[in-house]
Amino acid sequence: MENYDVAVIGGGAGGIMAALAAREVGASVVIYERNNALGKKLRITGKGRCNVTNNCTVEELLAAVPRNQKFLYGASAGFTPADTMAFFEELGVPLKTERGRRVFPQSDKAADIVSALSSALRSAGVKVCLNTRVSALRHFYTDEGEPLIEVSLGEQATSTHRAVVIATGGVSYPLTGSTGDGHRFAKELGIKVTPLKPSLVPVETEENFSPLSGLTLKNVTLTVRHNNRTVFTEMGEMLFTHFGISGPLVLSASANMQEHPTEEYGMSIDLKPALSNDELDRRLVSDFAKYSARDFVNSLGDLLPIKLIEPVILRTGIPPHKKTGTLSKEERRSLLGVLKSFDIHPLRFRPMAEAIVTCGGIDVKEISPKTMELKQYPGIFAAGELIDVDAYTGGYNLQIAFATGRLAGKNAGMR
Repeated sequence: MENYDVAVIGGGAGGIMAALAAREVGASVVIYERNNALGKKLRITGKGRCNVTNNCTVEELLAAVPRNQKFLYGASAGFTPADTMAFFEELGVPLKTERGRRVFPQSDKAADIVSALSSALRSAGVKVCLNTRVSALRHFYTDEGEPLIEVSLGEQATSTHRAVVIATGGVSYPLTGSTGDGHRFAKELGIKVTPLKPSLVPVETEENFSPLSGLTLKNVTLTVRHNNRTVFTEMGEMLFTHFGISGPLVLSASANMQEHPTEEYGMSIDLKPALSNDELDRRLVSDFAKYSARDFVNSLGDLLPIKLIEPVILRTGIPPHKKTGTLSKEERRSLLGVLKSFDIHPLRFRPMAEAIVTCGGIDVKEISPKTMELKQYPGIFAAGELIDVDAYTGGYNLQIAFATGRLAGKNAGMR
């Protein structure tokens, strides 16, 4: 088998970027990809549109990372969101920035991103081996003291390289090939891997929201607390499902619910965050006067989605068919309290297969943040979701994969 200076294990976002970076510094490169095509997870990100990055500063990017921010500073400063945008524009993929500064290809087709990356690999002369699963890694030294890495490819086939970049992803979306091989390699080498948990994932709740399933709430504020300490609060969009809650706000909230068992957290929705308590109270007084002759249940249509009216009334304890004009000040205050704090009790995250990213991975203390090289094993590098770094939804996680992949590939190519 032909030998290459650098082997990249995994043909996703981080792996492709690593391969291109290694070629830029003159190394010969091979990608080993277990699937029959490159970029399988890239093809489904952003609901098939591929949210390639977020049009933000490095500082804003790091603020979207709930853990291990400092570790990412070097990689992120070396390949910024602006660099990612310029990179794809130069590859011939026009981009656009949407709500939340999310960046997508103008075509709204993730396949265009994968196609551009595949073309870049061909132009750079990177060898791509599809349907090739790496089964093990062996690190050793030559008689001259130079580190080498032997890659086992199954059926007794091996290849030897000056450097290897592991970019196998996490364990979310296992159908895309992210089945934890990289974490297994790390453990077999004695490298610490922190517990793997789903992140950016929907939440199952104690409450039965089946009657509300499919209802989307926009411009609401979701707050998450643990022992009366606020761990997350943000305005945006969420939705109710047959099992609980989902949507962008919930996915981002889940990234902040990793330190303790899920059921220990409390969640609440401010259904009217644009109004202060006093402003909302005045609005209620006005609506109650307007609909004073109606039953209470028929007086909230200007304020709430139809599906949400009965669940809100149930929480107030007010009889639904009481005439609105007869409601007391205390009952109005009860309604105000529910509108400003619609409480939810989370039970558990949905399964890992439904998570967008993996929380946990190779401990960042095992990796040099300046090079992405494993401290114990010169010549072995890690990139992307394999590492114990994850961020909120909005293009941040792909940006991390591109940035860490580029840094790992550049340094691997220079070994």
